[in-house]
Amino acid sequence: MENLKVMYKEEELQKRIREMAEEIDKDYAGTKEVIVISVLKGAVFFTVDLVKKMKTDIILEVMQLSSYSGTESTGNIIVKKDLDCNIEGKDILIVEDIIDTGRTLKYLKEYLASKNPNTIKVAVLMDKAERREVKVDVDYTGFVIPNKFIVGYGFDYDEKGRNIPYVGYIE
Repeated sequence: MENLKVMYKEEELQKRIREMAEEIDKDYAGTKEVIVISVLKGAVFFTVDLVKKMKTDIILEVMQLSSYSGTESTGNIIVKKDLDCNIEGKDILIVEDIIDTGRTLKYLKEYLASKNPNTIKVAVLMDKAERREVKVDVDYTGFVIPNKFIVGYGFDYDEKGRNIPYVGYIE
């Protein structure tokens, strides 16, 4: 991919994800199991690496929501793939690749809360805090990043570039 500059090398990503997994394990100590909900498609890489480093028992679920077209968020949130299990009374950990405006994550948290889980926590790899339009609480944050369009390690540009092993940005 042309004009892609490295933001975080693969080693930096893995080190931070290991730290996040340890923090999550500490917070969930004594919990029987956690339903980890990976938000497709971008969070797949992060989710896999995160849960492999966790010691807490998990059930892995996936959801797919969409609010992007090209490099811009449309603001319209669509549930493309819903949960396959009942989360009532369960402890939930949403794993998301990025929080930008906050609209998608706020929508997802409210949607899941309507299904009466015991707890909902959120882990995001990247936080574009300066772009936030709505308040949404995040429990675990990998990196706070500037307002740049990122590609690699699950992040895409029109579905391309997800398999790049580092996170880069387009100038």
